[in-house]
Amino acid sequence: MEPELNNKQMQELFDAVAQLKSSAEAKQFLRDLCTFSELNAMAERWQVAQQINKKVPYRKIAQQTGSSTATITRVAHWIHHGMGGYKLLLSRKK
Repeated sequence: MEPELNNKQMQELFDAVAQLKSSAEAKQFLRDLCTFSELNAMAERWQVAQQINKKVPYRKIAQQTGSSTATITRVAHWIHHGMGGYKLLLSRKK
């Protein structure tokens, strides 16, 4: 795991996120925590991840989401070689 994720501040953030009980609570917290640009970037990556999971070709994902192929490739990398967060939530979405 990246050392940047292993500090007290990060752990406190992860603990706070783990306390969220609904999408409404997540919306409240994330809106207070993040800028619209940050939220839009995360929402875009989540849309890309869902399309990758459905085996949609990258060019079609780019057309549908407006994402660059670099972003799509980066999301795919983290799906296949990351810590399993995308896979966890994608499996729960089914």
